[in-house]
Amino acid sequence: MKVENIRNVAILGHQSSGKTTLVESLAFKSKLISQKGEVEKKNTISDYTSEEQKRGTSIQTAVIPLYYKEHKINLLDIPGNDDFISEAIGVIGTVKGAVLVVDASIGVQVGTVKHYKLLKRKGVPTFIFVNKMDKEDVNFDEVLEDIREKLGKEVISFCYPLGHEKKFDGFANAVDLKAHIYNGKECVEAEIYPDKRNKVLELHNTIVEEVAKTDDTLLEKFFNGEEFTMEEIRSSLRVGVLSGELTPLIVGSATKDIGVETLLNMFINYLPNPSDLKPLAAHDEFGNEKIVPTKEEEPFSAYVFKTVVDPYTGIINIIKVCSGVLHVGDEVYVNGGTQKVSMLYSMTGKNLEGINELSAGDIGAVTRLENVKSGDTLSAPKNITIFKPAKYPTAVIFKAIILENKNDESKLGPALAKLQLEDPSLEVKRNNETKQLLLGGLSESHIAYVIEKLKNIYKISLTTEKMKVIYRESIKGTAEGDGRYVKQSGGSGFYGVVKMRFEPAEENSFAEEVFGGAVPKNYFPAVEKGFFEALNSGLLAGFPVIGVRGVLVDGKYHPVDSNEQAFKMAGILAFKDAYLKCRPIILEPIMKIKINADTAYTGNILSDLNTRRARIQNIEEKEHGTQEIEALIPEAEIVDYVTKLKSLTKASGFFNREFVGYEELPEFLKDKVIAENKVEQ
Repeated sequence: MKVENIRNVAILGHQSSGKTTLVESLAFKSKLISQKGEVEKKNTISDYTSEEQKRGTSIQTAVIPLYYKEHKINLLDIPGNDDFISEAIGVIGTVKGAVLVVDASIGVQVGTVKHYKLLKRKGVPTFIFVNKMDKEDVNFDEVLEDIREKLGKEVISFCYPLGHEKKFDGFANAVDLKAHIYNGKECVEAEIYPDKRNKVLELHNTIVEEVAKTDDTLLEKFFNGEEFTMEEIRSSLRVGVLSGELTPLIVGSATKDIGVETLLNMFINYLPNPSDLKPLAAHDEFGNEKIVPTKEEEPFSAYVFKTVVDPYTGIINIIKVCSGVLHVGDEVYVNGGTQKVSMLYSMTGKNLEGINELSAGDIGAVTRLENVKSGDTLSAPKNITIFKPAKYPTAVIFKAIILENKNDESKLGPALAKLQLEDPSLEVKRNNETKQLLLGGLSESHIAYVIEKLKNIYKISLTTEKMKVIYRESIKGTAEGDGRYVKQSGGSGFYGVVKMRFEPAEENSFAEEVFGGAVPKNYFPAVEKGFFEALNSGLLAGFPVIGVRGVLVDGKYHPVDSNEQAFKMAGILAFKDAYLKCRPIILEPIMKIKINADTAYTGNILSDLNTRRARIQNIEEKEHGTQEIEALIPEAEIVDYVTKLKSLTKASGFFNREFVGYEELPEFLKDKVIAENKVEQ
């Protein structure tokens, strides 16, 4: 398939807006399938996993290639659930066209706005498909106003619904002024209803005005009252769509296939092919920037935008070929080495069909590649190319995993590794201090889904508990301590006596200021070893101690009984003797968070952060009426913050977090933290 005849189109929208049903309808109209599946019947081509069929909603991106009027249209059905936003982020960077589905009976929802902002930020030309127009009591003018108010005035309706007495019969195309009426089985071309004609002409004139703005010659023609040809209208509208200045809106019903054929034609007429718009930016193996045009004659390069783990096929890497042609048997460079591509597929939902080659702009799948994951680049070994990987959201809530059956321990690690391959937002880490295995995700429900998958697919029984926050201890004052470790019971004994000074420092360190050989130099390392061992557990609550300088200042030794073990123990005892005299404190972990939310919620967010001991660092205006709030906040205050933020922002806000350091715990919280952790030890 030539690159100019390919369209890669993401299908997005709020959960349950009808994306999967629309994909079924598009597949049916393009004759990919002879009979449409239904979400309720669990037989759609894009919701094919057992989890999706059980939940009745998409969980992972599905690739559905269609062939229509000598064009290949790769549809990517993306989950609408916010827990799987990583799926959208991974795909958006690879496509140059999108359809945002809106439920006409509900209007613009939180997911609609989030997806639209993501598309605009990435510069992806977008259509809006107002679905479920056949629902009762739908007022199109109100829906259109809602969309233009919440998404932007660049949204222009290319269609107007037709019908009488609240019945949706079809629509009039405001571009070519042709009506498409549903006759109970399909849409057929017909005359525009007389009482709707003025409204359709009004929309047509709006479109013509937008066309006139794209070119000075057309503007002059417009002012002279001359008619535009259909070719002039379509080519000018395409310019507006590609630039992002126009977002066409069409209406329909995916269940009745209304508006679907119009949508297929619009993919061809108005969306860019993979070589349109600006070339892709990348760099070579030395970090030098390079531009990669999407052309077959260029050296091969491809980006892995999705990884699927199949119980039978193994790891499947879904790729978009960015340049050149990939053939079965080719050697490709990836992650510092070369591998042979032994299997290449066209992917339709869960079905893989073997192919011999995949050319620039197209989407397919490879298997049997070692250690390749989402975000990686495949390229020709003699022309190494590396694309910048998508930036996925970080885990913001952690739960500790507790196995119910110890025999499952050997299965847990490999299972979690596979889940992380499929979902880059998942984080797994073991905390040796609390002995907890932590699973991090984007929300409580996100983690619950992963736990459910571990139980159902990998047959691992487990529960979760709250993550324990990791504190530290330190000192604010200087004091000396004596360490005396003397044991003599006949024969060789133990004799080590030291005096040490302990003082605050930037980091843990050891020094000596011994004069006159009171402690032989060969025992200095033993004292140091004892000091650092003592730092592993402070005397307030047993947390590791940081920010202490230990100085050996004096001591005594015995020519026969002194040994390294004695001086190591003496170092430990000296630390314990001095510690409580050094004004010890508890340190708590501090995180930097960046919250993105609509400006309307800023006041509520700031008020809540104030109750969580946060320090606001910066508030920055972002695009589309949003703000980014940057703050430093104790980790203990954001263990469940993702749930609160969703409540404060009606599920529209999100945040990322990163560890920045430790700070002194306020005195009023000190006793509580000490009590809680002494009980647990």
